[in-house]
This record gives sequence, structure tokens and C-alpha cells, in this order.
Amino acid sequence: MHKLVVKKFRDIGICLFVAILLINPVKFAAAQEKEDVQKNQLKFARLLRLVDSYYVDSANVDQLTEKAIVNVLTELDPHSTYISKEEVDKMNEPLKGNFEGIGISFNIFHDTLLVNTTISGGPSEKVGLRAGDRIIEVDGKNIAGIGLKNSDVFDMLRGDKGTRVDLKVKRKSEHELLDFTIIRDKIPIFSLDASYMLDESTGYIKLNKFSATTTDEFITAMNGLKKDGIKNLVLDLRGNGGGYLKTAIEIADQFLEDKKLVVYTDGMNDPKREYKASGKGTFEKGKLVVLVDEGSASASEIVSGAIQDWDRGIVIGRRSFGKGLVQKPFFLTDGSMVRLTTAHYYTPSGRCIQKPYDEGVTEYRKEQYDRLANGEMFNADSIHFDESQKHKTLVNGRFVYGGGGVMPDIFIPMDTSHHYQYVNSLRRKQVTYNFILDYVDQNRDKIKRKFRDFDEYNSKFEITEEDIDTIVAKGEKEGIKKNEESLAYTIDNLKREIKALIARDIYSRNDFYRVYYSDDEAILKALEVIQNQKEYDDLLVTAE
Repeated sequence: MHKLVVKKFRDIGICLFVAILLINPVKFAAAQEKEDVQKNQLKFARLLRLVDSYYVDSANVDQLTEKAIVNVLTELDPHSTYISKEEVDKMNEPLKGNFEGIGISFNIFHDTLLVNTTISGGPSEKVGLRAGDRIIEVDGKNIAGIGLKNSDVFDMLRGDKGTRVDLKVKRKSEHELLDFTIIRDKIPIFSLDASYMLDESTGYIKLNKFSATTTDEFITAMNGLKKDGIKNLVLDLRGNGGGYLKTAIEIADQFLEDKKLVVYTDGMNDPKREYKASGKGTFEKGKLVVLVDEGSASASEIVSGAIQDWDRGIVIGRRSFGKGLVQKPFFLTDGSMVRLTTAHYYTPSGRCIQKPYDEGVTEYRKEQYDRLANGEMFNADSIHFDESQKHKTLVNGRFVYGGGGVMPDIFIPMDTSHHYQYVNSLRRKQVTYNFILDYVDQNRDKIKRKFRDFDEYNSKFEITEEDIDTIVAKGEKEGIKKNEESLAYTIDNLKREIKALIARDIYSRNDFYRVYYSDDEAILKALEVIQNQKEYDDLLVTAE
């Protein structure tokens, strides 16, 4: 009798177990996975204890653990990464939109710390530090002529808000060194590089990242452009590697009508989430062109993908990077962090623009070089999309593709002519920029007196042949032989670059782009399309 009862309860138990498994296999699998994690956690912990206790030589357990973490993440995908405790704060600075310091941009020039500009409203500007000043001492310590590096400058001049730093400064107009006491403060890091009118009705905005302050910067810029009569906009996301998902959604929201889907995310352990426009955008009407290239990634692709999918505007440039993975930060016990991929993101039409990474991280990272080798940087016909990744835009039904970035509506080839090798050599050896630092140092006051503002500078200032000869001669001293053919081909570009960099150091970063992009092929094409209503409309109509 006892055996029958035991058997009966055993059979009931088996039936209940099977029933639970059938009813909720996901929970059972999750429980099994948790048990596997705990088992392997104990296994790795034992390995570290064995190495620490019995290994033949001394072993740094902290370094071994960090290397193991890095290798584990590498096996997952190219964008899950480990960040050490020391790197966490530095990594967050650009996306937070500020750091704490004295508020200057600088160069190490002739082994001396040269102030290029003081940041508007920052602590250095407030105490009277000027562009062109040379910082000789920091807190009583000489820093001139000692082989100073950029990292040394950061260590000396950055610090907690409210702390003090004492400087001795050499100024050209003064015989004695000047003393400055500066109280460090929060210094903004701008994500908006430029904002100005391209013509009487078309504005231009360039974003370099999607940070915590980007939306506010964008809205402020748009308010200024509206005062200038903006009706059309060119949004430049070239080289913009991304940033916060939230900020990308907010920027896309500026162009899309209420309740239109911007993006959705989905992952095995991160349920599908949809993000929609609020209808409170600053530019929901008017012609829109977005510029992208192979450096436009992640958040840039969310914005350009949403605009393309809703047929809201034209995308011009080259195929974007192809990052469609969402990372979330998770802190580890010692203050270090992993940025773990938790989901894919999808544009409104349902395409995931993540490029393949199944051949490993090394192959993934050389994909940009493969694009060059395959010719797709120069010819759109060299680009081949997977037909299984074909989607349609949501208004006009145009074909768009997932699986490898956002393909622009108008292709702009890269210019990598061999003629640029000479000019690039001058850049790499800092010949061109050292000439500019010298030129601005000697002529800053003269230029400001001669030209009342940037507009007058832009229309009247010219780089002379003598200036180019000086750069060529400096290049030859650095072992860069003059190339007559290359110089003849690139001289206009070189003059424009020099003029732009001088404008940046004397006027503003915004003015650098007004000079530098005055002959930019993608921007000129954007203006052409905007000014031709038929061409603009035709690009947004289905090819079927």
C-alpha cells in the first residue's frame, strides 16, 4: 500500500512538472539559464582563486579579470564593451555636455601652451585671459619648454568645480608675466558645430553628436534661424557617430508630426518598445535635406532613417555606418562599467540597419576599408543590398533597405584623388596648422582692426601666393618634397582651409564652417534640390 501511495505521488509530481513546463516553458528555460550562470560564476571564481594561490609566478588577478570580461564581450557583438573605472568619467563627459575646468581651447605650440580661444561665459574669459596668451606657469610650476603633452594640460587645468588654479601668462603687449587666479567651473561641450543661413531661405545645422544638451542646442539654433527667415533646412549628420537614443528621438521629433513612429527597439530580454513623435516639433513643415556618410552611425541613422521612412525629406551623401544595436550601461562592483547590447532598433518601416557581424569583430571593423576596396565610396552601383531586407517607405512606398546602414536618395562620391596626398602630408606633419598658429599669433589684432566682423573678413580676406610658398618651404624642412602638379590641383582647397581655420581662431567655430563648406559638393547639391521643387518632389515619389 505504501509503495502504491509513493508511486502515485511520484506520478502526480512528474505530471505537475510536465504541466508547468508545458504551460510556461519560457520561465523554466529562464530558471535553467540562471542556474547555468550561477554554476559558471562559481567555476570562474574558483579559477581565479587557484591562480592566486598556486600559479608559478605572480599574477595580477584584476588584470586577468578585466581581460576575461573584454574577451567575453568581444564574443557577443562589436558594440558591447567594457569601460574601466578610470575611463568611465572621461567617457561620459562628451555626452553629458560639460566638464569642469577653466574654459579654454588650446594648442601646444613651440613647446608652449597657447590659448586659442576662451569659452564664452567661462571662468577664463571672466578673469580676462585672452586668445594668444601663453601659459608659462600653473600653480607655481613651470610648464614651458618641458615637452608638454595634451594629457598633461588636461591633468593640470581640469578639476572639480570651485577649485582654484593660479597661472602666470605671457602676453605679447606686456613686458612682465601676468598673474591670473581662476576658479574652475562647469564648461559646456557643444554638440552643435554650426548654424547659419546658406541663402535667404535655407538654413544649415551641423551636429557632431547626440548628447544630453543637443536638443536644447538645436532648438536655440532653430529659433535663431527662424529670425533669419528659414523656410528650408539642411541637417548635416556627416561624421556624427551617435549618442543617446533619447536625444535621437527628440531630434527626429522636431521634423515629424504627432504620433508618427520614430523608432522601435526589440530584444530577447528587452520587450518591444515604440517611440513616437509628440507633434511639438520646431520644423514639421518645409523642405528638409539630411546629409550622411560612412561616419554617420547609430543615433544619426535613427534620425535619417525616420525622415526617409516617412518621406519627410531627402537624404544625401554616402551609405551610413550601419549600427542598429542598442547598448545599456551596467555598473560592475568596482565602479567599472559594461555597455551591453540589449536590443536591436528598427526604423519606422521595420528595417534594422545593423550591418552583419557574424564573421567576428576584426572583419566588422575593417568593413569601412572593404567599402573603399569595393568601389562603393565612389559609385552607388557598387553597393549591393540583400533583397530579403527590402522595405517600403510609409507614405510614398519607395524601396529602402535594411541590413547595412541608410542608403541616401542622392549619392555623393568620396573625393580621394591622389592629388590630395601632398596636402595631406602637410596636414599630418602639422605644417599647415603650425603656419596658421604663427599667422594668427602675429596678425590677430591687425585682422580685427582691418575687418569689422566675419562677413567683411569672409568677403575681403584672401590667402596669398606668398603664404602658400611659406607653407611649401616649411614642408620641405619637414621632408615633404614640393609636388607642383598636386599643389596646382588642390591650391584653392588649401587656401579655403587656411582661411577657415584663421576664421575659427579669430571669430568662431561657426564661421569656420561658413568658409570651409562654401564649396561643399553635398551642400551645393542640397541647395540645388531644395530650389527645384520638381526634383525635390520626384525624389520622394515611388519608382514603381
